[in-house]
Amino acid sequence: MSPYEAILLTIITASTPLLLAAIGELVVERSGVLNLGIEGMMVMGAVCGFAAAHLTDSAWVGIAAATFAGIATSLLFGLLTQTLMTNQVATGLSITLLGLGLSGLIGSGFVGLPGVKLANVSIPWLSDLPYVGRLVFGQDPLVYISIALTIGVAYVLNHTRMGLIIRAVGQNHASAHALGYRVVAVRYACIAFGGATSGLAGAYLSLVYTPQWIENMTAGRGWIALALVVFSTWLPARLAAGAYLFGGVWILGLYAQGMGVDIPSQLLSSLPYGATILALVIISTNRRLSLINTPASLGQGFVPDR
Repeated sequence: MSPYEAILLTIITASTPLLLAAIGELVVERSGVLNLGIEGMMVMGAVCGFAAAHLTDSAWVGIAAATFAGIATSLLFGLLTQTLMTNQVATGLSITLLGLGLSGLIGSGFVGLPGVKLANVSIPWLSDLPYVGRLVFGQDPLVYISIALTIGVAYVLNHTRMGLIIRAVGQNHASAHALGYRVVAVRYACIAFGGATSGLAGAYLSLVYTPQWIENMTAGRGWIALALVVFSTWLPARLAAGAYLFGGVWILGLYAQGMGVDIPSQLLSSLPYGATILALVIISTNRRLSLINTPASLGQGFVPDR
């Protein structure tokens, strides 16, 4: 394998958890809900996925457990914000803090234990093709799932009645309710979908990226996923491009450290977060770009008529 292929493979690996978490949050925000608890849902998926895989010696059982953990955590957020009508921003932050603390408690007995790595796909002949074999036909299954989810979300939002309902609820929940749509039920479903993809993103970290459990191993990726949704102006195709761009910045910083570049390692490690801030600043200075596709009801609670 050439060095360029190795770099591209590493970039894909680093970008996949960002794409998985962000594509779910995009759907959540398109329905008018702002969930800042992605980091907490991801880390819960990571610890539950690792624990289940270690105990059963099956990576797929770990993926299922991580997905369930993400959904359960997201439904707690949904219960608080959609039924009990708590503030979405404060509740999301609380979910993140809860996830970080609870994951540390659950994972305390799994630190340092060997992990179960999800095997890559291997297609005879195709995976051995020069240059493109490993890149296209030799990835792990979650890479293909992340791409399929991105394409599926783009199609559903833009070409189906379900997508029209989600966008209507996010744009004007009062009008959507007047037309007979169950706003709260739609938002619950979108929140659960976002939780499932965040759980998958966490499972990717503990079963593929680094097959082990380390406390707080999400390392801020949930916040980058949130920024990616804004960066993409709520469009799935731009979201995918942004995820791979940010993953590339992350990995190139690590490669620069390995090559002995005379730049402080702390500065190189901060590059992805600096790029996130820079992207948000650029978008916020362009009023038209910052408002395009923004759900008008984003972050607003809805109380149906009794």
